[in-house]
Amino acid sequence: MVQFTTHRLAPDADGLDRAATLLKEGALVAFPTETVYGLGGDARDGTAVAGIYAAKGRPSFNPLIVHVPDLETAQRYGRFDAAMLALAQAFWPGPLTLVVPLGDAHGLSSLVTAGLDTVALRVPAQPIARALLQQFGGPIAAPSANPSGRISPTTADHVMAGLDGRIAAVLDGGPCPVGLESTIVGGAPLALLRPGGLAVEEIEAVAGPLATAKGGITAPGQLVSHYAPRAALRLNANHAHPGEQLLGFGPMQSDLNLSISGDLVEAAAHLFDHLHRLDASGRPIAVAPVPEIGLGRAINDRLRRAAAPRD
Repeated sequence: MVQFTTHRLAPDADGLDRAATLLKEGALVAFPTETVYGLGGDARDGTAVAGIYAAKGRPSFNPLIVHVPDLETAQRYGRFDAAMLALAQAFWPGPLTLVVPLGDAHGLSSLVTAGLDTVALRVPAQPIARALLQQFGGPIAAPSANPSGRISPTTADHVMAGLDGRIAAVLDGGPCPVGLESTIVGGAPLALLRPGGLAVEEIEAVAGPLATAKGGITAPGQLVSHYAPRAALRLNANHAHPGEQLLGFGPMQSDLNLSISGDLVEAAAHLFDHLHRLDASGRPIAVAPVPEIGLGRAINDRLRRAAAPRD
């Protein structure tokens, strides 16, 4: 593929102006959100969206999330029923993606939706992401800014390690505070399509019990093998085998610990960064058990996909 000089842009007025200009020219720019760094391109420009798939090596049947500045803008691209409207009003801006039917005359590239009649929409809360959306003035398609299937990026350094030379720029906004991709909800009946940075319990307090997603790929993050380090990953480990590194949780001896105090919010924020650091050694990684409650559901989802058999 074409090689670029990937520029690291400061999150100031000049950096935002340059990032917005590059997006308007059809180039790709990575930017921070509260969840992970996204690889942004103009969601209306088929060439730009194709460039996202090419830069990531992402399967074209895997749809992308479209980022917009507010609910009013989101309603230009998708149709919101009462349940979806209630969720948007409760949790936007924030780490929740809603999959809704495409609106009439939406103007989005068909590559964004992978040919589906639905679109995944999100209003991010991160100030730099919001400023970029306002400066750009259009919808930004943005999956995580990493090679497809690999560990998601929560710093600009992570982005550069995976995509340097493949994209035009990265807008450096420091570490992402949530550290897990957004939770995705969609369908009728309303279903959890991907656990993420917003706990399911909070969503169900507004929408009622969510169904379990069935069928094929209907939203980002549903590939069986995803978020994977290069090294082998072993789950539910209480200790490391010879040659392994241990990623701990709670009070225990380990090479790195997601949260010594057992705080799931802290663990989510550390997950991808710790996996990047351990993967750099090239040694297999063992991971301690994480409770399947709250954000632990999303953490375990990422770990199971990271440990899944790979093509």
